[in-house]
Amino acid sequence: MWKQQAFNELSIHELYSYLQLRVNVFIVEQNCPYPELDGYDEKSYHLAFVENTEPLAYARILPSGLKYSRISIGRVIVKKEARGKGLAKELMNECLQFIEAKWPNQEIQLQAQAHLAHFYGSFGFKAISDEYLEDNIPHVDMVKY
Repeated sequence: MWKQQAFNELSIHELYSYLQLRVNVFIVEQNCPYPELDGYDEKSYHLAFVENTEPLAYARILPSGLKYSRISIGRVIVKKEARGKGLAKELMNECLQFIEAKWPNQEIQLQAQAHLAHFYGSFGFKAISDEYLEDNIPHVDMVKY
């Protein structure tokens, strides 16, 4: 089941499970210590695919002016055990539909791990930066116009 919630709509259990998934993937699995709790969650929207109370896919959407001048998508994750089933594509489609319904015809920015640039490109995102290291992982900034 897909869920789309503002921060104040999240239960304590939902918030904990989303943060746990983010830490398990971005910090533990990718062996990348960085400040996961960055101060943006409270003003963001949280999209997740949840099965039996467990999030299998997750992303957060930040309104324009919060992190970038554009609306942005971040923390895009599919749980390791759920990969290869098309959830990442569904997640991106859910994000784009949510954004279009809430803020029609707006540019969208994201910070992609470089090896996923082609994936995001399939949704119409174009690179706007050269490749750079963020937390020792190659990234590229991308925008969908």
